[in-house]
Amino acid sequence: MCLIVVAWQSHPDYALVVAGNRDEFYARPAAPAHWWQDAPQVLAGRDLAEVIGEAGTWMGMTSGARFAALTNYRAPSEKRTDTRSRGELVAGFLRGESGPHAYLDTVSREQGAYNGFNLLASDLRELWWYSNRSATRRPQRLAPGIYGVSNALLDTPWPKLRSRVGALAEALAADPGQPGASAEPYLQLLADARQAADFELPQTGVSQEWEKLLSSAFIRSPAYGTRASTVLRVRHDGRFDLCERSFDANGRIGEVAYQGRMMLPHDAGTEPAPR
Repeated sequence: MCLIVVAWQSHPDYALVVAGNRDEFYARPAAPAHWWQDAPQVLAGRDLAEVIGEAGTWMGMTSGARFAALTNYRAPSEKRTDTRSRGELVAGFLRGESGPHAYLDTVSREQGAYNGFNLLASDLRELWWYSNRSATRRPQRLAPGIYGVSNALLDTPWPKLRSRVGALAEALAADPGQPGASAEPYLQLLADARQAADFELPQTGVSQEWEKLLSSAFIRSPAYGTRASTVLRVRHDGRFDLCERSFDANGRIGEVAYQGRMMLPHDAGTEPAPR
């Protein structure tokens, strides 16, 4: 992902609301969100490119109440070609059994294995964030609230992040929280293609032209842009809905939607509702 806004324990009906855009070159092969055949508990998109390590995913959840999402940290001067795919970090948590703090603590000891990233992980009891570019290099537990992360550290006030965090707060306030409530307001906040003014642009090491292009929440250019917009809402009782729209350079090319119920920790011994 290149933009994620998250509401954690900030709505009477939802434990977690996530809205995110994945930006990538259109030529890089990927599959939209689906239940994985080789890990049936995982619902996520999938990178299909040839990489070092497991290609993995950028955002996903499981029927066992696990969630993870990742953004790249933009620092082209630091980028190496011999590192492992960052997508395997999301897949590793979704496939595993470790709690989010324990998992991120393990990841923090392998800082040199990956280029820069932000990683969010939750078991619906806690939400944690970790970046291998943070000053402390330690996982941080997040208190209830609304957060955003793009291609810098958590809550770095880039223009698109400030505006989309505000838009998430507005969408959340207007969401009635009823099962089946439309995800359209969240998808629309991800569709904002307005670019930042030149004086607001960060200086991350790419050209001014690229800084301008990348400054909008939704990106489109002939070769690179927003490939997927994903919204996940998880209610306090574990019921969830996930909606994802896919795009290419010409516009929307598909949409998938899933509903079900996660098996929460206190549900041990029961089966999750049919997907």
